[in-house]
Amino acid sequence: MATPQELIAGGALVVVNHSGGKDSQAMLIHLLRIVPRHQLVVMHASLGEMEWEGALELARDQAAAAGVPFRVARADKSLLDMVERRFAARPDVPSWPSAKHRQCTSDLKRDPIAREVRRYMADIGHKVVISAMGLRAQESASRAKRATFSRNERNCTAGRDWYEWNPIHDWSTAQVFETIRADGQEPHPAYALGNDRLSCVFCIFGSKTALQTGARHNPDLARRFIETEERTGYTMHMSQKPLKDLIQ
Repeated sequence: MATPQELIAGGALVVVNHSGGKDSQAMLIHLLRIVPRHQLVVMHASLGEMEWEGALELARDQAAAAGVPFRVARADKSLLDMVERRFAARPDVPSWPSAKHRQCTSDLKRDPIAREVRRYMADIGHKVVISAMGLRAQESASRAKRATFSRNERNCTAGRDWYEWNPIHDWSTAQVFETIRADGQEPHPAYALGNDRLSCVFCIFGSKTALQTGARHNPDLARRFIETEERTGYTMHMSQKPLKDLIQ
């Protein structure tokens, strides 16, 4: 299998999956140094009101400043829609995503991004794509096991080659923030408020601090999450503790 560098030299399209978080931001800074701009496109999977305000705008503005195309992928449902539909269909099983069954990632991020990438490739006539993500080994044991570079057979066809790349997989958190600072940029304000990650305001993996911060700045959304937990009888967080207890 060819290396990312060989594929880039051959003209491959590099899709930058940009959540608006620090890792995506640092990854784009890094990729701009090694990939010609005309081979880059920034993709953001919009989570609507479920994501931190300003996340989409940060990704959009960073792409614009770099002169790189920006596309937004949108699912036809939100996280709460997903929970409500699952509860209506199967009230006997947990309604929320879990570490084992992460439908939030597949249905709200991965699949909408893949659809948008296919559209973009068709628009510009590209046949080889590298989907770059800011996953880092330091974040979790499962991410540490992820391959840095691999071929995505699921998305390959007779006329399309699709690869997955984690170009900052071995970076430390300090290196991420330093890369952003050195480039004269600022990370999303949620980090200054105490968050250690940025995507959904209320994530099933979120720390207590991040959940509390999210509730302070998004009280109406917190209320809706709590009401959904109470109505379904199932809790959102992997700790299985109610959100109303976690945010106190």
